[in-house]
Amino acid sequence: MSWVSLGIELGLKCHCNKLHMLCNSREDTLMKQFRAAVEARDVEAMKACLAEDVRFVSPVAFKPYDGKAITSAILSNVIQVFENFRYVREIEDDPHSALVFEAEVDGKTLTGCDFIVVNEEGLISEFMVMVRPLSGAQALAEAMGARFDRIVAEAAGQ
Repeated sequence: MSWVSLGIELGLKCHCNKLHMLCNSREDTLMKQFRAAVEARDVEAMKACLAEDVRFVSPVAFKPYDGKAITSAILSNVIQVFENFRYVREIEDDPHSALVFEAEVDGKTLTGCDFIVVNEEGLISEFMVMVRPLSGAQALAEAMGARFDRIVAEAAGQ
């Protein structure tokens, strides 16, 4: 490899790294905004981070939920169900993020993860949640199931 080729390759790598850092800063900002909104239980701020066509995949339902209205309604209810909720880790790999959390539901401790994909507009387009152990997932399913009619009504009203 010639010095010119090496210089061009290094220059391109540097340019690509700068672009990657710029792109990551946009998602970093969104993830920080979303995380802060959830931790503050600020439903309106959470909704502002969601794309209109967001797909929410529940840890306790077989079928995913499509759209900002139903996803917002689910989030606004789950933050009422979770007790002692806290994020404990954030993992990022542009445009994907994973927010690991701990919480309690009806005395059952659970650990979960929000897997998030950010679209080109800088909004959350995919949101999948997984939780463990089974006893925590079952408590969450029961608590959210008891609110399902309310969740559907909230989504219809938005």
